[in-house]
Amino acid sequence: MKRKSILVLALVATITLSGCSQPTPQVNNNPTQEQQNNDEEPDEAENVKADEDKEAKAPALSSIEMDRLIRNAGKDYEDYLKGGMEYDKYETTKSTGGILNEITNFIGGSPQDAATATAEAPMAEESCETETAMAYEESCAEDYSADYDMAPSMDEPVIWDTESYKNVTESGFTSVSTQPFSTFGADTDTAVYSNLRRKILGVDYDYYGYGIDNDAIRVEEMINYFKYDYKDPEKGEKIGVTTTLNPCPWNEDTLLLKIGLKTEEAIPEKGSNIVFLIDTSGSMYDFDKLPLVQDAFKTLTDSLDENDRVSIVTYAGSSEVVAEGVKGSDHKKIKNYIDQLEAGGSTNGSQGIITAYEIAEKNFIDGGNNRVILATDGDLNVGTTSEAGLIDLIEKEKETGVMFSCLGFGTGNYQDDKMEALADHGNGNYAYIDCPDEAERVLKKELWSTIYTVAKDTKFQVEFNPENVKGYRLIGYENRAMAAEDFADDTKDGGEIGSNQCVTVLYEIVPTDSAMDMPKVESKYQDKKEEEAKAPEGELLTVNIRYKEPEASESVLKEYPVSYDMLQDKMDDDTSWACGVAQFGMLMRDSDNKGTTTYDSVYDRLKTLSGVTDDISKLQFLYMVKKVSEDPSKYVVE
Repeated sequence: MKRKSILVLALVATITLSGCSQPTPQVNNNPTQEQQNNDEEPDEAENVKADEDKEAKAPALSSIEMDRLIRNAGKDYEDYLKGGMEYDKYETTKSTGGILNEITNFIGGSPQDAATATAEAPMAEESCETETAMAYEESCAEDYSADYDMAPSMDEPVIWDTESYKNVTESGFTSVSTQPFSTFGADTDTAVYSNLRRKILGVDYDYYGYGIDNDAIRVEEMINYFKYDYKDPEKGEKIGVTTTLNPCPWNEDTLLLKIGLKTEEAIPEKGSNIVFLIDTSGSMYDFDKLPLVQDAFKTLTDSLDENDRVSIVTYAGSSEVVAEGVKGSDHKKIKNYIDQLEAGGSTNGSQGIITAYEIAEKNFIDGGNNRVILATDGDLNVGTTSEAGLIDLIEKEKETGVMFSCLGFGTGNYQDDKMEALADHGNGNYAYIDCPDEAERVLKKELWSTIYTVAKDTKFQVEFNPENVKGYRLIGYENRAMAAEDFADDTKDGGEIGSNQCVTVLYEIVPTDSAMDMPKVESKYQDKKEEEAKAPEGELLTVNIRYKEPEASESVLKEYPVSYDMLQDKMDDDTSWACGVAQFGMLMRDSDNKGTTTYDSVYDRLKTLSGVTDDISKLQFLYMVKKVSEDPSKYVVE
């Protein structure tokens, strides 16, 4: 029997008995993580501890020890996902069984008879329609999963998947003779990376882990997920910029340019006015949705003080103001409001956004940090639901001066395209929370990077010198491309960058003496004389960056020339890591530009870099690379 049919069967019974809303389970999203993961290695936990002791005394681990450390980091994450799926199985089986028993007692006969009877009862559909005319399948079928005794096995791929991603067409090489300017808006979103981690490491535990669409992979977000040791801004400056130039490791005919931007570290002196906008619709019932949202916002709450104000707005079939203007120091009160939230009903996100901005404006702090933080799976089905309609809505609301952040949750029905559009057009940023550790990273360790903007409408424009460069390729940022003339136009949006945040940009550059051919355009009027290719010298390009102060309307221009004498044969560790992440992204997308890159070459190079052994995110990334390398067809959509 199809899973979708089973869902409807069980949920008709749910609605008949108790309407469309049930308390959301308070799942423990911090299960004890065991280092011992299989029978073949019973002493793995002891080995890891021994390895850590060795690390404190020795400069590096052996290759075998490093492999073990990487494997343990990845398996801890897999154990979390496995535990969550087993929790959902237990809860839904228990809920469905209890419902059928109650109906059996009411009408007589077996639970099977009860299920059949309730599935045929017209009063069930009428019950759902009183909640919302458009919400039968969303508010009911998404409220509870199917009875797992009847559902397909975990190894059996689900038939339907409603996840949605904006099309990404990879950039190719561009000739400098026809287009010397490369212009795009900054991007600090990281959602793609953590979503990709969930899909790769959850492939054995998740109904939806059966192939990763190319459009779900935006290379720049993968690179920008990680922190880098870039130059700090000079005193009185908002940004510091680091540039490096090296031979490209996957293409012998090109050079690799890295541009690293880092903002000043700052916190809002006048406090923060924050509205938690939380999706409590039926689709948010799963362990990795509303329960994880609750944990995430409670983590954020711990960092607030008496200068801050918190409001809570929820939305399902309609919006509701749960709390308004609560002092940030009243942690217990805020957490109590969060704990009381329940999942049920349809998803009128547009109404929730309007209400949240109204509350934010009402509690506006002049000179402070005013922000709406949306937590949702993005599955909007009531009110304004189209991407274009949501863009119009958020562009009107951003004129209030209130910033916007999107936090994505869940899988299977995840609407990444809508989340990205809201963040891009709402002067905001976008992260995906796949586990409690990610919630802590985004909303505690990097809180002010996430919710406090120090440079808004940030844009890059790289001007290439045709005397030394004949072609280039920007790696990623396809959805951020801008016209060259928009760079100096302060009415055109760029990207927002938070406190102490890094932005990394990679270019492949084709120097004039490269054997790589670049397409040319014949001109009737320009000089057609063929010149002999010569080695570049002097300036290759200039990096131009514009940004605005948070409350300013005019941009500041900064220029950073890059010359050929900056070329270094060996990449520094930051560049090597960013390069490796980009290579992995190109492999996952089966890019035409991946060159000689292989999964093994990426893994072997990155695991030797400094700073990897004590960074759980980097260890998990290497585990992802290793896992995909074992059977790429399991993950990559052909």
